Amino acid sequence: MKKAAIVTGGAGGIGSAVCRRLAKDGWLVAVCYNSSERSAQRLAEEISSEHYAAKAFHCDISSLESIRKCVSEIRTHFGGIGLLVNNGGLADINLFTDISDERLCELIGVNLTGAMRISREVLPEMIRDHSGAIINVSSVWGECGASCEVAYSAAKAGIIGFTKALAKEVAPSGIHVNCVSCGLIDTKMNSELSEENLQSVVDEIPIGRIGRPEEVAEAVAFLADEKSSYIQGQIIRVDGAWL
Repeated sequence: MKKAAIVTGGAGGIGSAVCRRLAKDGWLVAVCYNSSERSAQRLAEEISSEHYAAKAFHCDISSLESIRKCVSEIRTHFGGIGLLVNNGGLADINLFTDISDERLCELIGVNLTGAMRISREVLPEMIRDHSGAIINVSSVWGECGASCEVAYSAAKAGIIGFTKALAKEVAPSGIHVNCVSCGLIDTKMNSELSEENLQSVVDEIPIGRIGRPEEVAEAVAFLADEKSSYIQGQIIRVDGAWL
């Protein structure tokens, strides 16, 4: 039997697709949420009703205390942790000069520091067991940058750098670290775009459409599988050839 798979932002569009896909692969899924308790509980119940293992756990990834409490609860409920998917994130479209210092720290804290902190919490167990995987979810904006999303882009670029560096550090311990870089995906975050703005972006994507959360989930599942064991420190782009 596989160990627990922690999915931060597990109740969101990409997160819920990842949770469903990992459950089908036999992972014991920890659906981690911050404010979307009802959605997380419903998702865990849905997965459990299909005879897979899932449970919702509260985790504010901007808080070290909350992270430690969450990881401890997951270990108590499921036992060992074999996979961490750092999917939790926060976006903000604004001029960089208009972002308050508080909001700037929040964007970096959630999108970058939180992923680093929870990774640090699960790594000692993985190192001891000489097995495990960490998959970070980034964005194409972390690769090329986006006007009016400067802090978000910087944080996602940090996730890519974190992935490459950590992969080299823990590879000798049998731990795999990789990253999925998402293009325009059909999630609540992008649903706020006007139809005109959305279409203008889609027109730039060679494949001619917006991506589906399930397509990101397939990339995550592949990187979580032993079949990808020689893939290490890589950025797998899911963007329809946008970049």
